[in-house]
Formats: sequence, C-alpha cells, structure tokens
Amino acid sequence: MSISPKQERINTLIKQLDLSEHIEQFSSFFSRESSLYIEGDQELHFKYIKALDKLEFKAPPKVIDFTVIKQHLKKQGVLNFEQIFEIVKIVRYFRYFRNRNIDGIIGEFMAKFDIPERFTEVEKYFTNDGKFEENLDENLFGLSARIKEHRATMSSSLKRMMGSSKLAGYLVDTQVHFVNNEDCLLVRGGFNHVLKGAVVGRSAGGFFFVSPDSILKSKEKIRFIEQEREAIYYEYTKEFSGKLAELQPFINFIDKEFTKFDNYQARVLFAQSKNMQIIKSQKDSKIILSGFIHPALHNAKPISVDFSKNILMITGVNAGGKTMLLKSILASAFMAKYIIPMKLDEHKSHIGSFKTVLAIIDDPQNVKNDISTFAGRMQQFAKIFKETSALVGVDEIELGTDSDEAAALFKVILDDLIKRRQKVVVTTHHKRLAALMADRDDVELMAAIYDEEARKPTYEFMQGIIGKSYAFETAARYGINNAIVKEAKAVYGDNSEKLSLLIERGSQLERELKRKHQLVDDKLADLKKKEGQLKDTREAQLLEIEEQKAALKRSYDVAISEAKAAAKANDTKSIHRAMDKANKKLPPKGEDKIQRNETFKVGDVVKYHSSRGTIISMRGEKEATIEMDGMKVRVKTKHLRHTKALKVKPQTNVSLNVEKRAGLKCDLHGMRADEACETLDKFLNDALINGWDEVIVYHGIGTGKLSFAVKNFLTAHPRVQKFADAPQHLGGFGAKIVSL
Repeated sequence: MSISPKQERINTLIKQLDLSEHIEQFSSFFSRESSLYIEGDQELHFKYIKALDKLEFKAPPKVIDFTVIKQHLKKQGVLNFEQIFEIVKIVRYFRYFRNRNIDGIIGEFMAKFDIPERFTEVEKYFTNDGKFEENLDENLFGLSARIKEHRATMSSSLKRMMGSSKLAGYLVDTQVHFVNNEDCLLVRGGFNHVLKGAVVGRSAGGFFFVSPDSILKSKEKIRFIEQEREAIYYEYTKEFSGKLAELQPFINFIDKEFTKFDNYQARVLFAQSKNMQIIKSQKDSKIILSGFIHPALHNAKPISVDFSKNILMITGVNAGGKTMLLKSILASAFMAKYIIPMKLDEHKSHIGSFKTVLAIIDDPQNVKNDISTFAGRMQQFAKIFKETSALVGVDEIELGTDSDEAAALFKVILDDLIKRRQKVVVTTHHKRLAALMADRDDVELMAAIYDEEARKPTYEFMQGIIGKSYAFETAARYGINNAIVKEAKAVYGDNSEKLSLLIERGSQLERELKRKHQLVDDKLADLKKKEGQLKDTREAQLLEIEEQKAALKRSYDVAISEAKAAAKANDTKSIHRAMDKANKKLPPKGEDKIQRNETFKVGDVVKYHSSRGTIISMRGEKEATIEMDGMKVRVKTKHLRHTKALKVKPQTNVSLNVEKRAGLKCDLHGMRADEACETLDKFLNDALINGWDEVIVYHGIGTGKLSFAVKNFLTAHPRVQKFADAPQHLGGFGAKIVSL
C-alpha cells in the first residue's frame, strides 16, 4: 500500500519527536486501522470525546475495513459468513450503547441508529462468536447430527483397534489424535505389518500419525454430508447478501459513524489506561505547558514552559535537556492538533493551533548527494519560508559553520520568520546569537540549569536568561582526562571566559531593565486610568449636586408663587404659611459647606458623600474607618458629617455550626457506591457553606464501580459546575477535581 507524501511527512515527524512508541500504543486501541486525524469539526469531536470520557463502557470489537464488503454489495456479489458477521458486530455494538439510554450528546449520537427489521432477520443466525446458528435450520441440524454419529462410529472403531493385541506393541499411546483434519493413531515404525492406513503427520519424537483405512467409509460419508451442508450455507449467504444489498444506505451510514466513534473511544480508553489527559489545540499560537511529560521519557521531571512569544531560544549546559525540551514543545502541539492523549496539567496548559509542525533536528549531511551539514541546513531553512502558520523546531541552529557568521546569518533569518508570523523554537550554544536576539520583545530566552556543586545538569529550565554551555565540565563528567580539560581551559583563556560572562550578564541586565521599564509604564497607565475614574466620579457628583440644587430651587419657586398669590388676596395668615413653607425648602444656612470643626468618635452615625455609615474605628482625628452597606472604608474625617441615626431594623442572627473537614479533600476509598454518594453529598454541602470553589475527590480505580457512581453523582449535582480527572501528581484517573 503506497503512502501519500503528507503521511510520509507525518511519519518522519513522529520519529524525529520520539513519538513512535506512543503512537503505536495509541493505534492499538482502534478497532480497525484509521487515520490519526478526525475529519470534520474538531470542536464537536472534542465535545463527544469529553462526554464519552465521563462514561464507563466496553471497547468495541475488532472489525475489518468495509471497502471490499461495500464493493461486493454494490455489484450484487455474495458475501461470506465472516464478512456478514463484521457488519453484525458493529450493529450489535451500537445496539449495546443505545439500550443503555444514555443522556446528553452521546445518547443523541446513539439515537440516530434505527436498525431495520430486515437486518434483524440476518443477525439472528449468528452467535456472539460469529458461528452460524444451525439450530434455526432443520436440515442443517439433521446433517450435523449425522456427522456426529459417523464421528462416534469412527471413534469406536479406533478404540477397538487400540485394544487389538497385534497393534498393542506399535501404539505409542491409547488416545485418538486429530491431525490435519483426520482422526488417527500415534504408532511406532513397522506398523504397516499390522495396520493399513495413510500417514498424515510425524510427531516430535519421530512417531507416525496414521489414519486407518478401516474408517475411510465413515470419512467419505462425512465429506458427502459436509458438501451438502456447504450447499445450504451458500444459499444462506446468497439470501443474506441480497437482503444486505437492499440495506446499502444503512450499511454505509453505520460504517462511517463507526469510524468516527472508533476515533472517540480509542482516545478515551487510551487516556484512561495510561492516566493521561485529552486536550485539543486552541485558536491561537500560544503554547503554555504545565507538568508536561514526554511519552518517551520514564521517571522524567515534568516540563513547565511559557512560549507565548514568536521565538523561544534555549541555551545552557550540554546534555541538560535542551533538545528534549524542544521535542516536548513540538510533540505537545502535534498531539493537541490530532487530539492524542498526553501527560500534563490540562487545567493550567494551553496549546495553540498550527497548520504545520516542522522539526530541523537531524544532521542533514549526505555523502551520496555531496551535501555538507551547513548546506543541508540551508535547504531545510529554505522550506520554512514556504510555510504559513507553522511551528518550527531547530536543534543546534549553528550546526556546521563559523559561530560569528552563523550568529549574524541566523539573526536575520529569525527576524524574517518573525515578520512572517512563524513560531520557532531554537536550541543554541551561541551566546552571541542569543544576545543579538535578546533585546526583542517577541523573543523569549530559556536556559538549562547546571548544579555547579554537584557538577551535573538539573534538567530544569529558567526563563529570561542566557545559559552557559559548561563544555569543560561536561567533558570531565563524561570521562575526559582532567589534565586535558585543564589545558583546554588555559587555551580558552580568561579573557574569553570573561567575555562570555559579560555577554551573559549584559543580556540579562538589558532584559531586566526592559522588564522594569515595562513595570513602570504599566503603573503609570494604571495611575492614569484611576485618575480618569476619579475625575469621572467627581464630575458625576457635581452634576448630582447641581441637579439637587435645581430641584430645591424649583420647589422654592413654587412655594414663593403660592405666597405671592396669598398676598394678592390680602390673606396675612396664608402669606406667613406660604413663606414658612418656602423657607423649609431651602437647605439650612451653611449646610453646603464642609464642616471642618466637627469631632467624631467610634459609634457615630455619619454621612459620607451620599451614603450613610457608622464609624467603627479611628486613626487620630483625621482618619476614620466606617462601615456602610456591608463594606469597610477608610476616609478622611473632613469628608464626614454627622447625621441622625437611622431607625435600626430588627435583625435575625443565624449561626451555623459546621464541622470543618480536613482540608479540601474527600477520600472514598473502600466505600460502597451508596455510602460513597452519601459521604460525597455531605462533603460538597460543607464545601459550599465554607465558600470553597474547588475540591478534590479520591475514589481510586479498582473495578470502576465506585468511579462510575462518583461520575453520575457529580453530573447530577446542581451546584457542580464541572469536574475532570486530577493531574497525575494528585491521583490521576483515581481522583476528580470538582469545581463548585
């Protein structure tokens, strides 16, 4: 079978990123061979996968591809029983899911499978293991009974032979053997003097399996009956093939839907078997990994990296894990693109989407084609410029040429790739190249850390710095004579060492200065924002005051008009009443001014702007803390004024005596399902009362019954927003992180 160029590129990338074993294990969970990529809406596929992950279900049976089957049906051909049973297996699996009456999108998915009655007429003739149900056909049942009779006759005849005194000296054992579809005896050499028959095989000890001529008659009868039975079988295959030919639209439908479902279940069961998480790529180019472990590594330190910028330049100690970090970043993007399970903290990780993932890792030198290392690298880089929306990983970017020339060349190349919005991960020992790129805002530096006391790499990384290669230390650690290392240091010279340190320190100081400038700019922007908010608040308050004054003036004018009307009527008493009423509308004299001579104490009821509150503490005479509307605010006393105490409304004090649980964890190990649900219900109630947003529930793996009960309970709980399997270091598949 030929492989397309695209598939060949994917296979090469899988090998380059050390994902071959991981992908092979993942592929074994498919019921039939399938592409890694699921065609169609990835968001919808991911919803189905996450919904299926919350269920417990059995894996589908292994089935063959339906291409040949569908071709035969289209041409009115005759299928054999094995091909027919492949269709039956898929229908029975979907019926198993449909009969569970599952809610949600999985239930809706299964509701689409309306199995025609004509198919049931075919399906009933097959047992669970694919054998034809001969009991449903009277003729076949009778033929099978006759075959059994003849076999019994043959067995009796062979047993009588074994009791013969003439043959006793040649028999190796006293049992009937079935070799090459023949009943026979195991005898020693020279048997032909006492036993006539055909040799059908040899044993490991050099003895002969002989089928006696005396049972040939029974064999011939059995062969005749089997031919008759095969003729009946053929009639059934013709009948079944005819019925299935009429159901081609249904068969095409279940074939297509099973391929889709097979992709879902393989990812879910693979993730559960390896305690991994299922994560998909997001619609951006940002990569943030938390607790990521490359599948090829065992007992590895989890990787955490923030690769939100365009370029990530990894420097530092030799054999410190730079290449594996590069491979991990590219591998995570590749697996997220194809929704392949991986080990990481899915709640803190974010992986963007890329049209292409490219790895420039291997030495491209080729003697046959007369291509040098550097020339090969240039050919590889030329291909990058043809890509769009690509994630590119380049290991040892300076490979094969002079370091100073390489620094200048690759700086310009990386600048151009940034303009093209490519995302590039680079490992290098060139401090000059790192220093040239370090001043850019869209370049992130990361260094492998070296433990100078223990004289070995830590396989950990620090962002924001240029790392030292520690070439001399690495050489000594791997067996190079100390005298040679010492002499090499002398040749390298103190000046070169100092220059290297100055480059590292200078780059670090430059980035630190830029970071501080950015912090100052952020603070200034924040202050300007707050200044604008205060200005808006002041203008709103002034506007409110003016509106209140205008309202008072209107009320006063109305009262004065009433007084004037009374004056015209020469009613003295009415005039006085109207004037008193008008004066009451005016604010007290001097009330609009700030009262600076007032004194305040704890417990006073005061007014702050348009709100009322009570003083709960004092700091000298100039500052007070007041409580209003459930909030505590520290204010200047010059902004307060006394007011009459509001009538205290009757209050009802309710106190809850809730027993505090041990932290935010609930351990259900060893409990029955009903006992666990009761305990979990109390635990969640307490968590909600105490205001907890997130808790962890341990249920273990075991038989899966407790896990299934916990999932159902959490799904039905009205206050549970979401839940997912815990990260590996918190229990993995045996625990759930629950958001309330």
